[in-house]
Amino acid sequence: MKHINIRITGRVQGVSFRAVTKMIADQMGVRGMIRNEKDGSVYIEAEGDDVSLEVFLEWCHDGPDRAIVENVEVTPGEIKNYGNFEVIKSK
Repeated sequence: MKHINIRITGRVQGVSFRAVTKMIADQMGVRGMIRNEKDGSVYIEAEGDDVSLEVFLEWCHDGPDRAIVENVEVTPGEIKNYGNFEVIKSK
């Protein structure tokens, strides 16, 4: 089990990025969370095995159809033992 933090920039808000990412994560057995940031980026915390996270990360470089991903920044993090993958609503 591994934990990674992902920040994605580009046209990633208003294109169903969070909802589609949740569907993909659920299909792959990846747990964690996703939220929109005030700077227009999307922030993800993802937990899973190496293979699942690698495939999930590949998907993040493309995103949903209407998204334009410019940069994907990945940093390792500490396991938080998420029970599922959830979309955090904007405040």
